Amino acid sequence: MTTRLGPRPILVVESDPQLGRALVEQLHADGYRAELARSAEHARVLAGRSGPKLAVLGGLDSPRGALELLEEIRNADRGCVPWEQELPAIVVGSQARVPDMLRAFEAGADDFLARPAGYLELRARLRAVLRRSENTAAREEALRVGPLTIEPGAHTVSLQGRTVQLRRMEFDLLAQLASDPRRVFAKDELLRVVWGYRACGSTRTVDSHASRLRRKLEQHSTQRWVINVWGVGYRLV
Repeated sequence: MTTRLGPRPILVVESDPQLGRALVEQLHADGYRAELARSAEHARVLAGRSGPKLAVLGGLDSPRGALELLEEIRNADRGCVPWEQELPAIVVGSQARVPDMLRAFEAGADDFLARPAGYLELRARLRAVLRRSENTAAREEALRVGPLTIEPGAHTVSLQGRTVQLRRMEFDLLAQLASDPRRVFAKDELLRVVWGYRACGSTRTVDSHASRLRRKLEQHSTQRWVINVWGVGYRLV
């Protein structure tokens, strides 16, 4: 078996000790290094010590515990240490409800999985998120579309000479659209290429990220960006 053990672990945040231990043991059996945090405070300690490469955010004591922790991670540039702002994160929700899923993506989740979720599905989602993260880091060549510049290696975006702050999945979506800016990318294709879904996934995932990306770009330009082609998908310009 090819080992995946490395210096940066997967951080599992779960207040239920039985669920948390079971997931960590399954990850270890598959060759991943994983650590278990049973509270938000414990998660901060582990993050500061080992710098995780991905977080699985499950049940915490408060109903919004996972989302509150995710929002803290995404606001890391405002002083919420020790988090890396772009840490890939999967939220495991208590119910398979569309509002819960949308709240998770709005908070900055890279993926959402509802309970009861099997380990095999979670592992597949985890692998897809890690693969996207690694592929993004590997692409170094700058993409330029008019006044828009995307630097994949540095993970930065500038428009009209001003920096645009994007979350990981917003950045990945923009980079994909910019790879062929006048082409219309179907939502199913974007789910497959950007999010790593092969046979399923909600187009609301694409829509919510595209909407946020559009708003952020148009704060810096009068030009219209991220155009929705009704019934088909999206193009950049």
